[in-house]
Parts: sequence; C-alpha cells; structure tokens
Amino acid sequence: MLRSGFADLPLHGGRVPPWLAERMEKLGVAILEGILLHYGASEFLSRLSNPFWFQALGAVMGMDWHSSGITTSVLGALKRGVNPRAGELGIYFCGGRGKQSRKTPDELKIVSAKRGLDADALVRASRLTAKIDNNAIGDGFQIYLHSFVVSAAGEWAVVQQGLNDQSGLARRYHWHSAALRDFVSNPHAAIVGRNEGTILNLVDARADPAQSALLAIAAEAPEKTMREVQQMMLTMPAHHEVRPANVDLKRLGAVLALCYDRQLSDFASLLLTESLGPRTLQTLALVAEVMHGAPTRFTDPARFSFALGGKDGHPFPVPLKVYDESLSVLRRALDSARLGHTDKLDGFRRLDALTRKVETELQPEADFEKAVAHERSISKSIGGRIVKDSQLSLFGS
Repeated sequence: MLRSGFADLPLHGGRVPPWLAERMEKLGVAILEGILLHYGASEFLSRLSNPFWFQALGAVMGMDWHSSGITTSVLGALKRGVNPRAGELGIYFCGGRGKQSRKTPDELKIVSAKRGLDADALVRASRLTAKIDNNAIGDGFQIYLHSFVVSAAGEWAVVQQGLNDQSGLARRYHWHSAALRDFVSNPHAAIVGRNEGTILNLVDARADPAQSALLAIAAEAPEKTMREVQQMMLTMPAHHEVRPANVDLKRLGAVLALCYDRQLSDFASLLLTESLGPRTLQTLALVAEVMHGAPTRFTDPARFSFALGGKDGHPFPVPLKVYDESLSVLRRALDSARLGHTDKLDGFRRLDALTRKVETELQPEADFEKAVAHERSISKSIGGRIVKDSQLSLFGS
C-alpha cells in the first residue's frame, strides 16, 4: 500500500461563487465520464491519486491554479455531481471537509450495502489513512478534509488535506489502493516536508500502524527514497499570479498554435465534428489532455489555467461564454457515446494526439505575456468574470 504523493499549497480564503461552482460540477462530471468510458474506473482512481493530475484538473475547471481551495472545491463539485448518478457511473464520493469527513464511515457502509462490498475493510482503510497522515507523520499539518472515493468493484483512492497555521500552507495527501498489501508494511512511498520544529510522536496508541512503516522507510536506501520523492512531490509557489516559469511554454505553444493557425484549427474542429471558434478549441484541447494525457504531461499544472482562467483573474477571468460552449460540446459527445456513437467523444482523444504532434514536430513556444494580454483584451466579449465583479474593468475593455 503506497501513499501516492502530496502537494503543498498556499492557504487562500474565500468561497467559490455559485456561477462557477455550478459549471465546475458539470465539467468535472463530464471529464470523469469521459475517462470512465475510455479507460474505466480504475484509471480514474489512479489519476485522482496523482497530485499533479489533480492540480491540473482543478486548473482546467477554472479554479485558482495553486491555492489550497482547489482541493475542497474540486472534490465538492465532484461529490455533488457524481453521487446522484453513482449507481450508473459506479463511482462514489464519501466524506469531505470538517463535519462531512466524520460521516465517511456511515457513507461507506451505505455504499457497501448497495454494492456488496466489505464495509469493515473500507472503513478501516479510511480511518487508517487519516490516522497515519494526522498522527504518525510529524509534519505539523492537522487533517481537516478527508475524501474517500470508491468504485463499484471496491478499489479506492483517498485525498485528504491538512492545515499548518504557522507556515501558512495546506498539504494535500493522496492514497491509492491498487498496491494494497498491509498498512504496517511500507505504507508511504516517501515522507518529506519542511522542518517546522514539530516532534514525531510514535508513542501515541493511534500511531501503531505507522511504527513498522516508518522503520521500513528508514531501511530503504536514501537515494531510492529521494528518487521517488521527486516524482510525487508538488510544491506550489506563494505568488498568486501565473508566471512564465510556471508553464511549459512549448506545450502551451502547441495548444495556441493548434487553435489560432487556420489550417490546424479547421482540422481540429473536424476531429470533434463541431464548428468551433479558436477560443473554445483552446479550452477543449486542454480538457482533452486532462482526459487522455500521460502522467508526465502534468508537471506544469498552471498551464491548464489557460483553458478557463481563474476565479480571481489569474491568468485571466473565467470566460463564461467559452465555459458554457465547451460544456455543451463535451456533453453532446458524451450523450452520443452512450447511444453507441463514439465519433464525437473519440475526437477528444484524437485532438490530444494532434496537440502532441504539433508540439513535437513544430515545437512552437508560446509568447506568455502576449497570450495573457490577448486573453484579457477579449475577456469582456467572452463573458469574463471574477469573484469580485466590480473588478471586471481591470480586465479587458
């Protein structure tokens, strides 16, 4: 059993406004449906347990690209959208933030009764993942969010988040049941964090499952542990704005070239069997990558904020007209696929392949400042909106 990674995120306050929350719910469910139809529930859980993919998912949904709120907002949107259709989709979201996290055992028992799963094993997994990260790992973070996602087959992923008031950071932990052996035998792939002067308490009775695990980690060769850490640790910067250094400019350049080069954009629209403008195509190209991209494609999650911006205006306001048109295209593709007509949905996979081909063969590099300036100049015309609507005049004319 391996904890699959973690992410350090700056603490941000505020709430997601209803106009964004409703769209996030629809887009999150549509992306999940696409992954289920192409790859199955196990692949979705695998992606959910990848901190880089999770961050990219939040960014492509229009959340701030790096704040702590991306965790609660994305998981909340998915739970609201998926659970009413869980019987059909075969995925169940349990738990959540604060009081909701304490309802996880009861929710898991209900799911288990419906699907014939081992409720005791699932509840045990839920409690142990929370206790190991909260009690056995002395990194100074207090868990306040616990989300347990389980498939109809009993495979699960856990995403939980802890708070450290002194450092001003939140830390998100990811778990996946795919490699399950035993919680007391090497449960973590790696444990790394800033030294906050905290003390690791291994005499707490609740930390028993972690004692053997930590001894096993200590026995690993240091170079092996550090190699694994580099692959799974995501540390987001303190600055709020998106900067060129946060984005792979060649990958972004491929998306922009695909959307604004007339010949390429016509071909990309044909792949989706839709007549699309360049701005909607830009969004759908990044959504397609979230659905179909390999794990190595998500090392720069900030790039995915160029799909639908961010609620605080970074890198640009959320373009509601583009959001709604993109949702409409994706929903039509999913509905057709459920009727056996997969051409439209398969187009997203071909669109992702085309973007990577443009990146490899043409190797375009985005002009970051020009791209952001363009987005802000057209923001008003495509329904650009941020949390503080009075600030809209700052972006576009």
